[in-house]
Amino acid sequence: MATEFRFCPHCATRLQSIHRFDRVRPVCPACGYIYFADPKVAVIGLVTVEAQVLLVRRAVDPGKGLWSLPGGYMDAGEMPGEALQREVAEEVGLAINVGALAAIFPMQNGEGQRTGIVLAFWGALAGADRSLFPQDDVSDAGWFAPDQIPNGLAFESTKSLIADWIDTRTSDC
Repeated sequence: MATEFRFCPHCATRLQSIHRFDRVRPVCPACGYIYFADPKVAVIGLVTVEAQVLLVRRAVDPGKGLWSLPGGYMDAGEMPGEALQREVAEEVGLAINVGALAAIFPMQNGEGQRTGIVLAFWGALAGADRSLFPQDDVSDAGWFAPDQIPNGLAFESTKSLIADWIDTRTSDC
C-alpha cells in the first residue's frame, strides 16, 4: 500500500489494502474510511522568443543535472497559469505570459507508477528583458535554438514538446 496514511485519520485503526471502487485502496476496517490519493499536478512552460526556447538545468532530483522546460508543482488553490508564472519567476527570475494549453502528460514516479499529471503551456516573455538568473532548484538556464538543444533532457514531456516545437518550426520554413 503506497500511501502516506498507515492509520485511519478518523479512528486511528491501521488501514488495510481492500478492493474498493475498481482498485485496491487503503480502507479502515473499523469505520469504513477510504483513502483516495489525490494526484500531484505540475505545470511546465514552452517559453519561446526569437526562435529560441528556454531550458533550465535541474539542480534537484528527479533529473538532477539534466535539462527541462521550466515549471514545477502547483500549490493548493493555485490556478495553472499562476503556478507557471510563479515557477518561472522562482527558477530564473523571468516574468512570462501564459498562453494556451499545449499538452497534458502523465507524471510517473521512479517505479513507473502514474502519480499525477503535467500541464504544459505555451509561454512568452512579459517584457523585453531576456536575462536569466538561475535560482531555486535550477543550476543553469539558457535560450536555445532548435539546433542547439543540449543533450540530456530530463523528462518525456520536455522531449516531446521540444520535438514538436522543432517539427513545427521546420515545417513553417
